[in-house]
Amino acid sequence: MASDPTAKTRVRIAFLLLFIVFAAGAWFVSDLSKWQDGSADREGRTALQGITSPAQIDAALAQHPQSRFLRLTAMATRSANETSAAAERLSGEVEPPAISKFGNLGAASRAELEALRRDLKTAEANATTFLPRYIALLKTERDSVEKFARSLPAGNETTNRFLDHIDKRHAEFTALMTRLLSARSELYRAYGDYVAFLVAESGGYKVVDGQFLFALQRTVDRYNVVARAMTAATQRVVELQEERKNWLQSQQQRWLQFVGGE
Repeated sequence: MASDPTAKTRVRIAFLLLFIVFAAGAWFVSDLSKWQDGSADREGRTALQGITSPAQIDAALAQHPQSRFLRLTAMATRSANETSAAAERLSGEVEPPAISKFGNLGAASRAELEALRRDLKTAEANATTFLPRYIALLKTERDSVEKFARSLPAGNETTNRFLDHIDKRHAEFTALMTRLLSARSELYRAYGDYVAFLVAESGGYKVVDGQFLFALQRTVDRYNVVARAMTAATQRVVELQEERKNWLQSQQQRWLQFVGGE
């Protein structure tokens, strides 16, 4: 039987229409997915407007778990907190525990003073060489945030904005820690000189009511020099520690303003 040419035409048209329907459906699903992602991100950004506490970030994410912006914000916040905690632990490693536990200098023996002096030299060396370890912590944080942002994906504009903010914070932190470590190194050096003086004068002084008494005025004058140097170095470290505390507080506020769109 001869084939019906119109039947073939109808089959081709039906197949073409079917293809168009599937193609249109695929486009619609893809476009809907993008719209839903964009909608979730907009809702996530709106949820962070005017926030005043880091805890609100996690609360917003719990309400909008699909928001890539909120997921990136929460991850970056956790990374910053982890870096801060690691930096605090590293700061504690600079100084051997024996230094802070050392008792009354006036009642210490010569051997105890010499041991303290060795620990102070170790602390001074650590304060001089620990900066690269702080910088390594910052690099790890930045790399983690960038990798997470690229995996979402959060988009180049959002990712670059986050990384720029992190880079500025890290630059400020590095500058502050450079000054603080230098000041701590100077303190350990001045403290070591003070202890070295006591070692050199061991057996030649008395301690009354917490005061060192020396037989000769020139010895008193030399003592005053090392004591004043240690006091000045201590004050400098205290000032920088306070500056670091204020900086951390301001950084948290700036982060909340950044993610809150202010």
